[in-house]
Amino acid sequence: MPRYDYICDANDQIIEVTHGISSKIATWGELCKLAGIEPGDTHADSSVRKIINTAPMANTPKGNSWLKNQGWTKLVKRSDGTYENVTRTGTEKRFLDPKDPTSMPHLHKKIND
Repeated sequence: MPRYDYICDANDQIIEVTHGISSKIATWGELCKLAGIEPGDTHADSSVRKIINTAPMANTPKGNSWLKNQGWTKLVKRSDGTYENVTRTGTEKRFLDPKDPTSMPHLHKKIND
């Protein structure tokens, strides 16, 4: 199950809980019950908000060499309409020519069944 962080507007406390995606937590009382903690001096009807966090490194772009090492093929369309295989390996050609089947990426060597 996914983990979520909630902040209480009344006391500025952040609590991490685990629950299903469809569950909706709206009050401090619901949050405390789910977390298994006492609400303390904060009123149980106080509102809480889910904090949206980005996973570490989730938005870090990966370079062409990383894609190549993972077995991906990346084709980049150039201004003249041709495609360049920027992750080519071995005997693969740099530019693709639709009239030349030998210029196509060697996908059969990269796909494992």
